[in-house]
Amino acid sequence: MEPQMDIAALQAFVASEFPQLGDSFSIAEVTPDGVRVRLKVSEQHLRPGGTVSGPTMFMIADVGVYMAILSRIGPVALAVTTNCAIDFMRKPAAGADLTCDARLLKLGRVLAVGDALIYSAGVAAPVARASMTYSIPPKA
Repeated sequence: MEPQMDIAALQAFVASEFPQLGDSFSIAEVTPDGVRVRLKVSEQHLRPGGTVSGPTMFMIADVGVYMAILSRIGPVALAVTTNCAIDFMRKPAAGADLTCDARLLKLGRVLAVGDALIYSAGVAAPVARASMTYSIPPKA
């Protein structure tokens, strides 16, 4: 499915609907099968020892796949996560920013399934992988 929202539209949607994210997230690219998002890691994202926390890695996967869905269906604020499985594969670099390559595997009328590979700046291999399912509300 061709993208319905570009980077500017996705960023505007996030600023309008999720102001609590501030400027910590950015959409870096709308790809042929999803999006690439970036998270500026700050002190609030760290666990003891200086590494990025698991909940932060879940958050970037969730935002990434959500943005991938919206990029294809348009600004549907009520699409919600219904399932997530995440594998933490290696330790992220201490305090380093994260990138998430999110791609859609299936985009149906009611459900969307995607996966996310999460990378830490300075680490070549992915630090985590997530599989996400979302419920898409019916069109009115």
